[in-house]
Formats: sequence, C-alpha cells, structure tokens
Amino acid sequence: MMIRSALVGLVLVASSPALAASRPRYGGELRAAHAGPPEIGEPALADTPMEAALLGLLTRPVCRLDADGRLHPTLARELSRPVPQALRVTLASAASATALARAWTRLSSPEAQSPYRALLYPLRGEGRQVTSTGATLELPLAFPWPDLERSLCHPALATPPAPGSGPFKAAGRGVLEAQTAWPEGRPYLDRLALTATDERGLTRLWTARQVQVELGTPPDTDTLTGAALYATYLAYSPRKVPTDFRQAVESAIDREDLTRLFVKGPAVPMANLLPPALMPPGARPRPGAPPVGAARKVTLVYDGALADQRAVAERIQVKLHDQGYTVALEPQSRAALRSRQAKGDFELMLSAVLLPPVPGPALAVVLEAGGRRDLLGVELPPIGALTDAGARDARSRERALALAPSVPLIPLYAQGLGLRAAPEVTDLELDAQGLPVLEGAWLAPAEASGGGGRP
Repeated sequence: MMIRSALVGLVLVASSPALAASRPRYGGELRAAHAGPPEIGEPALADTPMEAALLGLLTRPVCRLDADGRLHPTLARELSRPVPQALRVTLASAASATALARAWTRLSSPEAQSPYRALLYPLRGEGRQVTSTGATLELPLAFPWPDLERSLCHPALATPPAPGSGPFKAAGRGVLEAQTAWPEGRPYLDRLALTATDERGLTRLWTARQVQVELGTPPDTDTLTGAALYATYLAYSPRKVPTDFRQAVESAIDREDLTRLFVKGPAVPMANLLPPALMPPGARPRPGAPPVGAARKVTLVYDGALADQRAVAERIQVKLHDQGYTVALEPQSRAALRSRQAKGDFELMLSAVLLPPVPGPALAVVLEAGGRRDLLGVELPPIGALTDAGARDARSRERALALAPSVPLIPLYAQGLGLRAAPEVTDLELDAQGLPVLEGAWLAPAEASGGGGRP
C-alpha cells in the first residue's frame, strides 16, 4: 500500500509542470493597443463598444452577463430579491453605495436627457430618488420586472471612475494596475499597458509584435467579434418632415450596401427596431419611392467623433437628393446630440445607442431614444408580468415589430467590437454585451504558448 502511494506521488510530481502550465497565473503585464479615444469620460456618453470596453477597465456596473447569459456580481457583492417586487443591491462599502445611488439618480433625472434612463424606469419613482443605507441599495419596483437585474448590468449604469470602481486603476499615462480588492476577485494580470492609436497603427504594432491584444480590429479569420448591439438609427422629427419621409428613406437606402461600404465592422444591417442579435432579421421588401414633391431643405446632425457616422451621413445626403431633399450636414458632440434629441430640437439625426443584450430592456431604451417615453408605462408592465424569460423576450420582439411604424426611428445598422489576441493571452472572453473581460485573462508561460509566436 505504501509503494502504491509513493508511485501515485511520483506521478503527481512528474505531471505538476503540465498542471501548472494550464492553470491561471497571477502576474505579468499585458500590452494592448486600441483605436479609441485616449480618455473616456461619463459612462452614459461612453457608449460605443470601444469606449464601453475601455471605461470598463476602470469602472463597472453592479454586474455583468457572461456569454451564456448568466449574471455575475461585479461592483456589487450581491443582488437579491427580499420580495418579488424589490431588489436589494449590496456593495463592498457605504462609499460605493452612495456613489452608485448618486449616479443612478443623476442618470434618471429629466435633466440627464439620457436614453439609458429607461433602464431604471421600472423602479418606483423611475429611479429618481435612489438612496443607500450603509452599503445597501433597496430598490422597490413600480411593477413586476424580472429583467431588472440584467438591466443593471448595462455599462451606462456604472459610476464615474473612482478608486475601487473597476478591476483596474490608473497608475500613470497608459498604465493600469490590478485592483487587489475587486469584489469579483483580483485580476490575474498585474498591469495593462494601453496604447491609443488608429487602424494603421494597430496593424503596425500587431505586425511588429509590440502588443498582445488589439481592440477595434476589423473582422478577420482570427478576430473575436462581440455581439453587434451598438445600434444606429436615422431619427426624424415627424413635425418637421413630410408624412412620406420614412417611405422616401426606406426606398432610397440599401442597408446591405450602406453597412458594407460605409460602416466600420464588425457590423450588420438592421431592418427592425431591435438588431439581429436580439431579433431574427426577416425579409422586408423595400417600398417604392413616393412622388417627388416640392424641394425640401433639412439638416442632418451626427456624432462628429465617429468617422463612420460622417460617411453614412454623406451617403444619406446623396441618396435623399434624388427624393427632393437638400440635406445639410452638421457634426455635433455626443452630449449636444443627446440634449437636442431629448428636446426634439432636430430635423434629422443619426442616433446610436448601446442596447442591453436582453430584448425587453433593449426595447425600453429604443422607445426612450425615439422620443416615445409615453409608451414605457404601456408596454413594459405586460412584458414584466410574464414570469418566463423566453416568453418575455418573445413578447418584446412582437411589440418591437408592432410599434415600429409609430416610433420615429429608421433602423440602419448595428456594430460590435472586434479584437485579436496573441497565443500567450489565455482565457480572454467576451461577455453578453460583446465586451472583453480582461480581468479574467492571464499570460501563459512561453513554453505553453509555443514560444509566444503569432499564427
């Protein structure tokens, strides 16, 4: 018996290098490059997939949904339902709870003018008076909404970056260090070294093997592609354009060509209020062009920070010219766009929102973005009354189809985030929002990754 035990021990010792090589290792610096802005600000405005991914290194909402839709507390230690129509969020500290209550109250206020305030609409008082007691937030609901927990995982509901608000912390220009006390567990990496560049710079750094991860790469055979949930619409003011304006746009715009030729990938054409990631696309024939009436002059405002929005705006300008519209283009800051959209102060606008990966909450954000906040109280309670998640999702899709003609948004395309990682970067995953979970990645030793070379 002793001999047998000794032999087993020898086998375990001999195999320990292989076991160690397959286990996550703490430590090391990951070098990453991205094609996003060097600085990221307010969570509710940093809503492109790139910006949300970068901001998510420094601050997080209370939870995240993994690729299989399972909920994981992040900033929160626990989310629980003491009664069916109330949610309790327990944070790591009273300071974190106070910061979160302030952020949500500010987001849900009428002055915020954010489409993401619709995510808090099911709360009693629509989230305008969220308060904390110690390290706990008590959230009573105005009506049943089983998808509240999944709604709260949206990146726009994070707090502004602060010590302890994310898995990493700033430690100098372009350098982030692991937060050892992060509630979800210390990141495996010690540091992230981030380089902001453009697409040509990404290619150059990757080819020279100077980075191990690149964010914002176009889709390719070795690219990880996140869910395309950043949805772009042509919003219009029904009071300021002819009644046949939607028909004119639908007849003039080929979404497939628009997406393929003018939109940075990964991207897909979108014909419904919800993108294909949330709703089967289905075939929709293009309508015939309406009779060309008197010449019309309209202004199309768009996000001046997004190159593909400019390209799309110029394409719409050309296509609508044949329909009798002279379209002036006007770039704006994202904050100015949100303010003008909330006030209805525009004729045409390219409006883009990062939708949650759940049809019901996504429909709420779309209705808010489309200026139909009046429909939230009509549409959300019947969806929330369904106890089965599949039934809620199906009902949300049905209502999205039924409501499309009454919401002044013309769907155009949806985008995700593309990224690429070197072989030594292990367990780099994307969550249900389509964003990378870099705190779960680790660096394999050189011998385990084939010397760290590129395929």
